[in-house]
Amino acid sequence: MRILPILVLATGLLSGAAWADPVPLDKMDYVGNWQGKDMRLSLSKDGKIKYKREQEKKKVDLSIDLLGFDGHHFDAGWSFMRSTFVVSKPPHREGGKWKMTVDGVELTRDE
Repeated sequence: MRILPILVLATGLLSGAAWADPVPLDKMDYVGNWQGKDMRLSLSKDGKIKYKREQEKKKVDLSIDLLGFDGHHFDAGWSFMRSTFVVSKPPHREGGKWKMTVDGVELTRDE
């Protein structure tokens, strides 16, 4: 019967949905569908992230969970596997549109 607690723990660790952090109220400006040159990023209120980036030799298409914010940057992933999205310009209004810069790419939020 010792195997049952191990299976329950393993199932919990592997189910990323159980670990997604919702977006804090002070970070709601990050929520939405963002796009820029060769990058699409979508962040929902419940902490689900869809990320797509196409570079010359590398294509990434992920659905991952928000693990939390550290200042303007945010971490995403599952359990001990994580990646940091580096936000050099947080969401702001510019010419009537919402913009932010993530990992060196200027993104505009869909209205």
